[in-house]
Amino acid sequence: MTKFWNNIKKFPRFLFSVIVGFFLTTFYTIFELLKERKKRLKISIIIMIFTSIIVIILRHMLGIK
Repeated sequence: MTKFWNNIKKFPRFLFSVIVGFFLTTFYTIFELLKERKKRLKISIIIMIFTSIIVIILRHMLGIK
């Protein structure tokens, strides 16, 4: 039973490291793309369009005008 509780105690640290690892690997590729001047404009436009689409969808879903 103590082995079970030791595993439960380790779970938050594991979950935190998985989440941080996900964001680091995701943003690393984006930062590598931003180093090139031509791709910097394309990536920033894509991010702005994606963000605006998400905002529009959430406004319609929540009924905010």
